[in-house]
Amino acid sequence: MKGIYSALLVSFDKEGNINEKGLREIVRHNIDVCGVDGLYVGGSTGENFMLSTDEKKRIFEIAMDEAKGQVKLIAQVGSVNLKEAVELAKFATELGYDSLSAVTPFYYKFDFNEIKHYYETIINSVDNKMIIYSIPFLTGVNMSLEQFAELFENEKIIGVKFTAADFYLLERMRKTFPDKLIYAGFDEMMLPATVLGVDGAIGSTFNMNGKRAKEIFNLTKDNQIDKAREIQHLTNDFITDLLGNGLYQTLKGLLQEAGVDAGYCRQPMKESTEEMKIKTKEIYNKYFA
Repeated sequence: MKGIYSALLVSFDKEGNINEKGLREIVRHNIDVCGVDGLYVGGSTGENFMLSTDEKKRIFEIAMDEAKGQVKLIAQVGSVNLKEAVELAKFATELGYDSLSAVTPFYYKFDFNEIKHYYETIINSVDNKMIIYSIPFLTGVNMSLEQFAELFENEKIIGVKFTAADFYLLERMRKTFPDKLIYAGFDEMMLPATVLGVDGAIGSTFNMNGKRAKEIFNLTKDNQIDKAREIQHLTNDFITDLLGNGLYQTLKGLLQEAGVDAGYCRQPMKESTEEMKIKTKEIYNKYFA
């Protein structure tokens, strides 16, 4: 389960319907061109929290069918609706996903006992594994080392997608839980996270930048820090340009430039303007042509 995982983008048509052909092409691009080790399906990058339960299930099905067992698959099933999360967990497990993941429950200010109950309810409903998805800047949920330890007492909870800039907590977690999987969640901080001993990374930019991500990870593991730093610098130049033009719209536009039918974003995300499309072409030519 170690390595580089793309947080899978999803192609939608202009009316917001799942574009199956495009989604299949995105899966293939990640595997065949970017060379990722796995796919993280149903996360923020997949616009998951704007989808119905049936749409989420269909995306799980398409990704599984198109990946053809060539890479590891993690299904993000988390939801503020716990019944939906359990339903999705059972569905993804029956499909054969290698692990589940679930974002910490958000919006309401749940206490830790409620969060623990949420994870245990999901994972105890299936014969599968669970990776906690910790992303405090979006959920508002900050967990301590002691709280992670309490969750990890359940042997089916095997790790965490750590999308936070708290590198002290990351270091403490790596030292305290050597047998748990820790994935870096911030693409722009991948090199220092790898130095601290993460087992891999899960990122949205890997849909286009997967090769460089693998280089950073492998070079750092081989202690070739200077070379890894150069690629991280280039990667962060790319990320800066990407964020300045609209993250998801630009990623999909870059895939279009690469010949992938990446489609549109789901409303209420805006459609790319002509100015954004021009900038996307410039970014593609600068980093990928």
